[in-house]
Amino acid sequence: MAVFYLIADYYGYVLTSLVVFLFIAFLCYCLYIKYIHLKYDHIPGPPRDSFIFGHFPTFSRATSNGRIIHDKFLEWSETFGPVYRLNGLHVVMLFVTCPDTTKEVLMSPKYPKDRLVYKRLFNLFGQRFLGNGLVTAHDHDLWYKQRRIMDPAFSSLYLQSLMGTFNERADMLMDKLGEMADTNTATSMQHMFNCVTLDVITKVAFGVDLDLLNDSDTPFPKAIEMCLKGMVHSTRDNTFQLNPKNWKFISEVKDAAKLLRTTGRQWINDRKMAVQNGEDVPKDILTQILKTAEEKMGKDDKELMLDNFVTFFIAGQETTANQLAFAVMELGRLPEILAKELTQVLSYHLLCLMIRQVLKETLRLYPTAPGTSRSIPKNIVIDGIHIPAGTTCFFNSYVCGRMDKFFEDPLKFDPERFHPDAAKPYYCYYPFALGPRSCLGQNFAQMEAKVVMAKLLQRFDFSLLPGQSFDILDTGSLRPKSRVMCNIRHRGPTPTGQMAPTND
Repeated sequence: MAVFYLIADYYGYVLTSLVVFLFIAFLCYCLYIKYIHLKYDHIPGPPRDSFIFGHFPTFSRATSNGRIIHDKFLEWSETFGPVYRLNGLHVVMLFVTCPDTTKEVLMSPKYPKDRLVYKRLFNLFGQRFLGNGLVTAHDHDLWYKQRRIMDPAFSSLYLQSLMGTFNERADMLMDKLGEMADTNTATSMQHMFNCVTLDVITKVAFGVDLDLLNDSDTPFPKAIEMCLKGMVHSTRDNTFQLNPKNWKFISEVKDAAKLLRTTGRQWINDRKMAVQNGEDVPKDILTQILKTAEEKMGKDDKELMLDNFVTFFIAGQETTANQLAFAVMELGRLPEILAKELTQVLSYHLLCLMIRQVLKETLRLYPTAPGTSRSIPKNIVIDGIHIPAGTTCFFNSYVCGRMDKFFEDPLKFDPERFHPDAAKPYYCYYPFALGPRSCLGQNFAQMEAKVVMAKLLQRFDFSLLPGQSFDILDTGSLRPKSRVMCNIRHRGPTPTGQMAPTND
């Protein structure tokens, strides 16, 4: 009996000590949070919901009822000025709309991508996803090494050689839309653009013909959608995977990420084997990168190459498809813009100019990737406010594009804002980011979008089905919630000439 009491006393002592230790640790953590508050509370910002959780409850409320968090960021930017503070546990996030600071930080390599933010994209719930690719690499030397390898595959000269593929796939899309016009069948333009852009990126990057416009059984579009949804939950909710109700979804997300990486690894290995055997291989982006990588990459860098192809596989579809879908949504919602422009179009040059303006205005209101972040390694001053070193600053193109201090009547869709004679926005328009870490594929995306939009406007009229919303769906990238359901009709004679790509 004495032994029993001795053991009970021992475990009671251990349990009491553990409780005391946890209490002291919690108290120390609370003191640290208080220190963070004292250090940063001179920066304006909305009231915290909670001493510990900060503004996290506000984030949950802001995204309820189908709203997107970026609209809340816009509201706060208009209320609290060019820099404001948000808290979450011991983390402080600064949101910046000051053009001078945007220029200083984004245009300089001295401000690296924030480790805290981008390491969340390394994997999805334990399954490697974007890894340390071009988008997520926060180490400058690692990023620069990869960028030098990828640059030849996205040079202007090489992109010009892809015009044949752009035109071929766009013509296939027009043929499909022509069938729907003939049968008076309504269609989701979002779905059609997803198919053609994924067809293009797999063809020019991997030399693979998916033919999604005619074969809808491929798993890749669904896998991309699942990965993007998983990315939202993984980066914005630390407790998401603790809820058993989410485990089925998490398993599907991990399977989707694994499918993309397994497929990419197989395609890369097949191409490397073909090159080693001296076979004729397509002059696509994969071949370009493999030729360069032979000299500059070692055996340990294979996963990095795969990281980048998963990145291109997703971004190559999402950026262009969503931009085109939003453009059609706005032109369908405001048919007077298209009617006015097309009555004035006398040549392909003017048609291309009009398309350029429409696409740029679309990205102002609906940037596919709405923001980026940077780590601030030294003390700086923003609009007279001292910002301590070690802070994370977020720059949001969606927010800046909708602020009336930068754009007159900002919620109005007006392509004339980007007329060549109009004043250029001063570091408040950056849908592809800015500076050395700007999007490598932006010229690729815009060339593809111009070709598809030009052919669409030449051959068809379209009208939105009544009753659909114009709301935005945030799946990591921004896309139309309605899927842009349209009726398609053949149009009459159009300007004649040869479509030529522009790099405007």
